[in-house]
Amino acid sequence: MKTELILREPDLYFDSIHNELNNFLRDTIINPAFSHQLSMKKISTWRPAVEIKQSENNYLIKVQLPGVNKDDIEVELDNDFMTITAKIEEEKEEKEQNEKNMKYHTCEFRYGKYKRTISFDQPIRSEDANAEYKNGILTIKLPKQQVEQAKTRKLEIREKK
Repeated sequence: MKTELILREPDLYFDSIHNELNNFLRDTIINPAFSHQLSMKKISTWRPAVEIKQSENNYLIKVQLPGVNKDDIEVELDNDFMTITAKIEEEKEEKEQNEKNMKYHTCEFRYGKYKRTISFDQPIRSEDANAEYKNGILTIKLPKQQVEQAKTRKLEIREKK
């Protein structure tokens, strides 16, 4: 079986590394007494981790979306790519129960939007795709379109008159 590469999104990949590096620097170098001021959350777009397998006839994609409700996930399919978006918001109920002057000591939960676009090396049959969501893992099965192999033929060359 021929191994094919799936294209990655360099911008989102480096954004994720940048965010992790900022968190590391904040937590290890900056005085922890001031960390509550720096942990103000901003709306972020996260890049969820994926596992992609393929067989001769299908792609099988697993996406980690911990804490996301099924109704907050969207999957958009095109001929040769798929975009997954999801969102997770901080629970307001928990916030109201806490004291008004409570500040975060540490918050590593990822609130905001998740987005990931995956390109495929072979077109997919989106009408036959299916998805399941269980325990924070979105599993998507995408059948491949059967593409005919190009047949070699000799072109007859005629003499110009």
